[in-house]
Amino acid sequence: MERDVMEVAIEAGHILLENGAEIFRVEETIYRISRHYGVNTGNVFTLSNGIFVTAESAGKEPFAKVLHVPVGSAHLDRVAAVNQLSREIEEGKYTVQEAREALERIRKMPSKRPLVQVAAGALGSGAFAYLYGGALSDSLAAAVAGAVLYIYILMVSRPHLSKMVGSITGAMVATIVSVLVYALGLGKHLDYIVIGSVVALIPGVAFTNAIRDITDENYLAGVVRMLDALLVFFCIAIGVGLVYALVHWLTGGALL
Repeated sequence: MERDVMEVAIEAGHILLENGAEIFRVEETIYRISRHYGVNTGNVFTLSNGIFVTAESAGKEPFAKVLHVPVGSAHLDRVAAVNQLSREIEEGKYTVQEAREALERIRKMPSKRPLVQVAAGALGSGAFAYLYGGALSDSLAAAVAGAVLYIYILMVSRPHLSKMVGSITGAMVATIVSVLVYALGLGKHLDYIVIGSVVALIPGVAFTNAIRDITDENYLAGVVRMLDALLVFFCIAIGVGLVYALVHWLTGGALL
């Protein structure tokens, strides 16, 4: 029974961590589930890409498990679902087996349809370009570039490229499209268009969670996540800078 309980608790923590939850939320959820089912002697240590769990009860075989959790993209709908499930478990609504089945359903929750993701990417890019001070025409141009970028992310970058290469090439794609629509007369300020177009690449959740982990004194996990986010920022800057340098060389600075 103890092993089954810990396996369920670890599975909940695994889903949370791989989908962008904070360290304290992962540990709190594991403790919450295990203690509800009567396992009060467990210890949990969580890093940005790993969970270490031990439990020991008198007269029973000790339990220990180390789980590697690759850093992935954020799916906050799954985080919210596990968070809600843990509270319903505390209310006595689930047996251990029912909780396991519920977690399996959460793990299989589908992502948003590609068309919805592309539309959201376009809307986000356009909105940020306007928020940063661009005109409505800049917002429309950024939306076009953002849509093309997200198509690239879904079809090329995410399934086939590493995070670094995907961030650099994605920033280059967004900047090239931004320059093209600007050259065609759609938009007045190229800088606002480019800023808005690359928003989909910015790891906002990871950066926010890194700060929160550090403030919660989870320094190691926070620093790792912070470095990961800063690396993406650096790659985006490289991609944009390469295209700017190329355009400047081709046009002699007439376009920029």
